[in-house]
Amino acid sequence: MNIAVCVKQTPDTETRVKLTDDQKAVNESDINFILNPYDEFAVEEALKLRETNGGEVTIISLGPDRVKSAIRSALAMGADKAIHLVADKNPSDPNAVAGALAEELKTGNYDLILLGKQAIDDDHAQLPSLLGEKLGLPAVTVVVKLDINGDQVTAEREIDGAHEIVTCNLPAVIGAQRGLNEPRYASLKGIMKAKKIPIEEKPAALAADQLEIESFNYPPEKSAGKIVGDSADAVPELLRLLHEEAKVI
Repeated sequence: MNIAVCVKQTPDTETRVKLTDDQKAVNESDINFILNPYDEFAVEEALKLRETNGGEVTIISLGPDRVKSAIRSALAMGADKAIHLVADKNPSDPNAVAGALAEELKTGNYDLILLGKQAIDDDHAQLPSLLGEKLGLPAVTVVVKLDINGDQVTAEREIDGAHEIVTCNLPAVIGAQRGLNEPRYASLKGIMKAKKIPIEEKPAALAADQLEIESFNYPPEKSAGKIVGDSADAVPELLRLLHEEAKVI
């Protein structure tokens, strides 16, 4: 089975975000970047399928030179090879990203394309569907269980208040959700092996961004806590504050 996994490099979830002076971008100077957590589920699922069916797992990532560290993380988990679509930055427009990825994916004759359901930095959650549209393939996202029998795909996906079972044929695009699997840790052997795997570089065929970010804003600071009292006498005042100020009752 020939599997491609599209991954993105994102800021660590523990990063304290700082904005640039014009507030149109995140200041990257002090950011620790990681492999997008949802993409880890996609990599793990690809490796499990390869272990069951044989084949090859190719990692594909678009962005500046720093994305190679995320690619190496996926290779250290056990992927076979990697392609870096080189760009000056990560575009803001998911449609532009999907277009560039689709141009590369068309050349690979892949049976299955996996990626996370969303990236934790911009949270667009559009890429699996956009890729399916651009490649003319069925796309199933928010997938928590995946079964492949021959060329038949059965996917269980989350919807509001329930789970939905979807079937389609390969080739297909799958967007991984938390719960699909438990991503493996990279072993020391895997990390050392990943360092020796060459990453093929290609220029990203990016169309112009059609999405412009006007500004980012920090969330409002939380107000200080208030101690009403320490006995039953404080209950009426607490109820009043919850009703009139907090407006939760």
